[in-house]
Amino acid sequence: MKTVHLGWTDPGMRRIVVLSAITLSLLFLSTGHALAHNVTPGDAGYIQEIWGVNIIPFMYLGAKHMVTGYDHILFLLGVVFFLYKMKDVGIYVSIFAVGHSTTMLAGVWFGWGINAYIVDAIIGLSVVYKALDNLGAYQRWFGVQPNTKAATLIFGFFHGTGLATKILDYDIASEGLLANLLAFNVGVELGQLMALGVILIVMGYWRKSPNFFRQAYTANVVMMSMGFILMGLQITGYFVAT
Repeated sequence: MKTVHLGWTDPGMRRIVVLSAITLSLLFLSTGHALAHNVTPGDAGYIQEIWGVNIIPFMYLGAKHMVTGYDHILFLLGVVFFLYKMKDVGIYVSIFAVGHSTTMLAGVWFGWGINAYIVDAIIGLSVVYKALDNLGAYQRWFGVQPNTKAATLIFGFFHGTGLATKILDYDIASEGLLANLLAFNVGVELGQLMALGVILIVMGYWRKSPNFFRQAYTANVVMMSMGFILMGLQITGYFVAT
């Protein structure tokens, strides 16, 4: 996996981290309301009202969640950013899918759940982590390269936990629950494949540009900043709500 290398001694990197920290601090002071990644009100009402096995509707809801889940898409983009072989893409996306699916299914089935703001802040952290990994920051700062497959799996667990936590907020009928959850999960994976297809097409054209690696630096900095913003919104929402 290729990375864009830079270090803390790089003035640009120092400015980026400082600006990101300032952004995070301002979000803490914000008086607005931050919302955790959520199921839309219309979908929530539908989930609460239906009974029995509903394979197609739950597949649709799962696909919709993934395609519109900007936090999941950002992390997925970071994961495949420097993967050039389809074999590697398949391995990493499969690892993420295993993590995401395991905690989503187990979380709802066994009633596991943690505060939605906290888990969504961790999901924002996953975006920051992956962007910094792509920038080669850990090698420069600490002299080590974290295990990228393990990190993808672990953060996949958190992404699935985030969805499970929100689903548990709704009183889903127990009748047909397992079949509906499996259908929802299939929809999530189908949505992931659709999003991945778009990402790979765009990346394929972009990588042909002679300026790709210079632009990749900026793209990952933007991705990292968005991750910080997501974290800040969720942490702010936690304190506003409590």
